Amino acid sequence: MPSIYQQALGDDYERLHPRIRERFGLRSEAGVACIGRGVMDRVWYNRLAALPLAVGARRHLMFPQAGEQVPFTVHNYAYTDRWGRETVSWVRKFRFPGRLRQFDATMIYSDERGRIVDYLGNRQHLAVDLELSVDPRGGIRIRSGEQRCYEGLLQFRWPQLFTGAAEVCEWYDDAADCYRIEVDVTSPLLGPVFRYAGRFQAEFVKCPSSALPLDIQPLREERRE
Repeated sequence: MPSIYQQALGDDYERLHPRIRERFGLRSEAGVACIGRGVMDRVWYNRLAALPLAVGARRHLMFPQAGEQVPFTVHNYAYTDRWGRETVSWVRKFRFPGRLRQFDATMIYSDERGRIVDYLGNRQHLAVDLELSVDPRGGIRIRSGEQRCYEGLLQFRWPQLFTGAAEVCEWYDDAADCYRIEVDVTSPLLGPVFRYAGRFQAEFVKCPSSALPLDIQPLREERRE
């Protein structure tokens, strides 16, 4: 089966830079994970959003902390979740002086929605539709869409006015021989909310689903998409 990103991009997947295709080609049946290590040149947040960011940080979402030259890792593992869905982890760790911040997500491809659904946080309580495209550099561009909250029996769609729209672009810089990433989250009410940009190298390691690290999977898996 193609990776969830290949399913989402269709024929456009072949337009990606070969190194980006490699990173976004993870499949559980291949038994290969990707570990990225690098530095975020800048991490920034809007101080007006400090309180909601602090609440989100408790569930490994965005966080109210800024810095420059921040050591960074990202762990991508492909596995099958308890509902039988092909899943890719995004466990990002930012090492600030005296504090480690973590930003988690797990992604699936939803046949029903015809797109990738991104579950944010370590309890999958927030599901976000993603639109993928290829940028002129052969990078992958990801834009967030509708957001839904699932908490116990509670479920609702977040009004657009109160959501944060995210745009992510990851590409390969041939001249510098590294991956580069830019993330920008904005709010209709506050404008820019959270940003980071930097570079990293990637290592591909063998890891069958049976050997998945315990801290990669979320504490709770949500069936609703």
